[in-house]
Amino acid sequence: QMMTMETMRRAAPKFGLACLLHEKPFAGVNGSGKHLNWSMSDSNGNNLLSPGKNTHANLQFLVFCTAVLRAVNRWQGLLRASVASAGNDHRLGANEAPPAIISVFLGDMLTDLFEQIEKGGAKSTKHGGELDTGVMVLPKLPRDAGDRNRTSPFAFTGNKFEFRAVSSNQSIAYPNIALNVAVAESLDYVATELEKATRGGKSVDQAAVDLLPKIIKENKRIIFNGNNYSREWEKEAGKRGLLNLKNTVDALPQLTTKEVVGVFEKYKVLNERELHARYEIMVETYNKTINVEGQLMVLMSNRYVLPAAFEYQKQVAQSVAAVKSAGAKSVEGKKVLDRMTKLTDRLKSNTDKLEKALAHEGNGSAEKHAKHFRDSVIPAMNAVRDVADELEGIVPH
Repeated sequence: QMMTMETMRRAAPKFGLACLLHEKPFAGVNGSGKHLNWSMSDSNGNNLLSPGKNTHANLQFLVFCTAVLRAVNRWQGLLRASVASAGNDHRLGANEAPPAIISVFLGDMLTDLFEQIEKGGAKSTKHGGELDTGVMVLPKLPRDAGDRNRTSPFAFTGNKFEFRAVSSNQSIAYPNIALNVAVAESLDYVATELEKATRGGKSVDQAAVDLLPKIIKENKRIIFNGNNYSREWEKEAGKRGLLNLKNTVDALPQLTTKEVVGVFEKYKVLNERELHARYEIMVETYNKTINVEGQLMVLMSNRYVLPAAFEYQKQVAQSVAAVKSAGAKSVEGKKVLDRMTKLTDRLKSNTDKLEKALAHEGNGSAEKHAKHFRDSVIPAMNAVRDVADELEGIVPH
């Protein structure tokens, strides 16, 4: 997938083109992104996240799945920051894409199992039933108990998890590293707890059975199987204490918190300096992206949209004047002219405001500059877009 992206980037200039791999730039259909399909296996290649038929009796699966649940809950900020980008800010929470609030979708079967475990032990596995296609010649198929919730950022799908918040133009490497570190820490915690219990005379199985309810109780706030787009979920997530980092500028500082630096150094993945370097690069990339997009928007407005608006404004004005000189009235024509004049003036005014916001002095920290882009430049870009969209509904092709 990375080779495909790189080849497209390199091939495009040979045809006088540029290959843009960011999220779809059309309002209302910006769903394109990536899913990081993630699982674990042992040294013999056995999938540790395969539930099996009688999942309630598959203690190995339950331990590893619970560890992942704890990892996502504990390190939700790190996971959110690992997918942060200027393009993904447009996508997350809209049209096919999951929201910025990280939560785990387990499906009916696993949610039921985890509830049983929390209450004292799993006795049965809920199966998905049958899927009747309604076609006589086709057999009834087993329905997956996991279902498919497209609004979830982190979902269990059969025998793996899908991290669905990854942005379309990024390498999956960084979110993969973040997820691996988070789960490694969680498995380390589980192993330490099991070792303590077995030293006290318990069997590994009994120690696991005793430990799972505690972990589930402490981390169940991250489980959500409903509609992640709903306002109700945003409120509920707030009550649960989940992070809602709506944009890149809010999310990236999670990469350099004391806890994140500590866990990356503990497992010798990246040291503090290396993490800070990546943070700086990601902030600078955000700043450069927004700056390029803002400058381009000013150019498009001044060179393409405004001239077309002025030209149509002139045509309407000439029409109204011609009707008047012929001794008739153009009541609706005057209304169109009045609306065109107001919108064209507004577009020019908004474009000038955007140009002024972009002229912001870039001295000082990258973070300060990023906040200016978030708080001043992006709203100014949205204002230009709104009026340009309105004009597009009136001005001829």
